[in-house]
Amino acid sequence: MAPGRSRLCLVAVLAVIVSSCQTEDKAPQPHYTSDASDLKKPVTAAEKSNRHFIEFRSRYALTYGHTYVVFGRADKNGRMINPEVAGLAPASEDAAPYVIGHFIPVPATTGATDGDLEEQYRSASWRVMLTDDQYNDTVAYIRGLQARSRLWEATVYNCNAFVADIARHMGYKTPGIWLRPQQFVTKLREMNTG
Repeated sequence: MAPGRSRLCLVAVLAVIVSSCQTEDKAPQPHYTSDASDLKKPVTAAEKSNRHFIEFRSRYALTYGHTYVVFGRADKNGRMINPEVAGLAPASEDAAPYVIGHFIPVPATTGATDGDLEEQYRSASWRVMLTDDQYNDTVAYIRGLQARSRLWEATVYNCNAFVADIARHMGYKTPGIWLRPQQFVTKLREMNTG
């Protein structure tokens, strides 16, 4: 390929990547909660006071944001008790792997990242209350996904794709992975709650 054409292809690829990130986030979206437990089974007082949940979340960041899940138990007022975080992001605080990861896969981390549990950065969330069996199954899947997710690449396997894998395992429909994180979490909720 001639040098001029290769530069033109590179410019075209960059234009597509940049244009996909040009929409703006909205103000923080309300917090939504759904219940995935078996409604035919009565819920005991103990289950109501220490219920398990998974929360699909997005947060603001210097770039287009981040999508991840928070999971654990909630008290009777809905406050999280020792929450855990799982998400996919470049395994570095340095910006270089993040930029490179838009072209080739880079090493990833699958745990909490800076700002995940800070309310001022939350842009959207959807909490799903789970039975013990549903929670145990979901957490086992998350742990396995964390063990095998070693690379991040913005256009092939990004934070939205990681969270979509978890949602699909739970039986939910998922939107495309190229949405901004706030749009991804909002669309995920809308697709599965009517």
